[in-house]
Amino acid sequence: MKLLISGNEAVARGAWEAGVKVACAYPGTPSTEILENLSKYPEVNTEWSTNEKVAFEVAYGAAIAGARSVVSMKHVGLNVAADPLFSSAYAGTKGGFVIISCDDPGMHSSQNEQDTRRYAKFAKIPIIEPSDAQEAYDFIKLAFEISEKFETPVLFRMSTRVSHTKGIVEVSERKEVPVKDYVKNPSQFILLPANARERHKVLEEKLLKLKEYSSESILNRIEKGKNSIGIVSSGVAYNYAKEVFKDAWFLKIGMPFPFPEKLFKKFYKKVKKIIVIEENEPFLEEEIKILGYKVEGKKYLPICDELNPDIVRKSIKKRELPHPDPLKTVRRPPQLCPGCPHTGVFYCLSKLKVTVTGDIGCYTLGALPPFNAMDTCICMGASIGNALGFEKARGKDFSKRMVAVIGDSTFLHSGVTGLINIAYNKGTVKTIILDNRTTAMTGHQDHPGTGKTAKGEKTKEINLKELAKACGIEKVYEVNPYDIKETLKTLKSAIESEEAAVIISRAPCALLKESREYFSKKEKKRVLEEKCLGEKCKACIRVGCPAISIRNGKAFISPLLCVGCDLCTQVCPVTAIV
Repeated sequence: MKLLISGNEAVARGAWEAGVKVACAYPGTPSTEILENLSKYPEVNTEWSTNEKVAFEVAYGAAIAGARSVVSMKHVGLNVAADPLFSSAYAGTKGGFVIISCDDPGMHSSQNEQDTRRYAKFAKIPIIEPSDAQEAYDFIKLAFEISEKFETPVLFRMSTRVSHTKGIVEVSERKEVPVKDYVKNPSQFILLPANARERHKVLEEKLLKLKEYSSESILNRIEKGKNSIGIVSSGVAYNYAKEVFKDAWFLKIGMPFPFPEKLFKKFYKKVKKIIVIEENEPFLEEEIKILGYKVEGKKYLPICDELNPDIVRKSIKKRELPHPDPLKTVRRPPQLCPGCPHTGVFYCLSKLKVTVTGDIGCYTLGALPPFNAMDTCICMGASIGNALGFEKARGKDFSKRMVAVIGDSTFLHSGVTGLINIAYNKGTVKTIILDNRTTAMTGHQDHPGTGKTAKGEKTKEINLKELAKACGIEKVYEVNPYDIKETLKTLKSAIESEEAAVIISRAPCALLKESREYFSKKEKKRVLEEKCLGEKCKACIRVGCPAISIRNGKAFISPLLCVGCDLCTQVCPVTAIV
């Protein structure tokens, strides 16, 4: 049967067919759809875990217990899971265990560009890299076989274009793989120093065998050409290279580490000049140069951002194909959605002119005009720790004029440890938890604070107020962010306090079904032009609602965008909005 599916859907289908029993993830673009699709299969026990480290540990535990399991995350999530990743290489596995990391070249929705291939070599585990949806489907099945054959975790590198591009995929049926018998084996799975030292030797021997396998595997192959140019490439860059160098010999790499040394030597004899075409890091180029061969790659190609056929052609062949001028599009700055509950909070923070340490999520947009209400945003869960760092460096007087903001899902991901740290180390930081009842930025996935599982079943719901108190924070407030007066008053009161405090801003994301139903009953707002002060005022513009603009010198509210949230009516000084 053939299906038109994305790379992420192909991975989910392939993993299901491979007999996966347990799948875990924390959402993050471009990886999110893998677990979303796996959760549709009743044979797979799926979960949104609280963060990537926990997801890794649950899936790995299932593999140690003998079941095929998979964990998926975006590239920066692998940093969170790095601790168990490195140890799992030593301990190995029983059931097939695959770790999917989706890289984001070009940083479409990420804070940095990472190349997961570096992690594979650092952690000493094999990595597999498909170049399209069919390979994503085929290779994930092979990844489980490699994992069980060599008793090793296997990294599986996807990237944005492979994850989200659709292709025709020939699929099959699920093959049930029995859970292997569990046999207690402390020398393998208890990494006491004495055991770990022995396991390191086992790991090095395993890598030698994997290196032999890499040259023999169908994952890596030589493609005959008609001229003397040889191209080495992997992942989505292989497709770009094939388009530009139609007559060249190719060494198509689907398993970059361990590098297929023997296969490369065969390839080297076939060509006179070798160019390595790969996205981001010069990983393959370095592997070849370590072997003592002269190749070129990043000499021509950029290390930053995504590649495409035009960049490859222009960089190496120094010419472009004729193409029409691109269509002119209207540039729009990213903004919070109309009716977003975070709008009221950032409006208040902007008025208070406090220092704000921010975090990863939709609310990072609070850093942009008209709010300009954020000073830092480093990584998931960093805002609370960063705020305490400010206090340690600049004193409690400075800390009185600053707050940390963090989303509900991010707080449960890795912010809660920062809050415990504030209480334990006598900090006075004020933390705002922007609780919009979902993981909004990645597409509305549930988390432990929503009371629903990945399969939509009801479960225990974490009470953020009680959790904050349990962390040692005695002053915990709850506000309705659509009530600007109340929110501003509460923030002022908390900031003036000498103690650490948590303010929970609670209102569901404007795009959730319950919010859409609520707003559908509200009247859209309009401007009374005879009362509006227009250009002289612009108070409503400073709310940051994308529905409001200035037209013919007066405020204008788009009836197509307005949801009737009432934020603008609260800030108009002349009651010109009704």
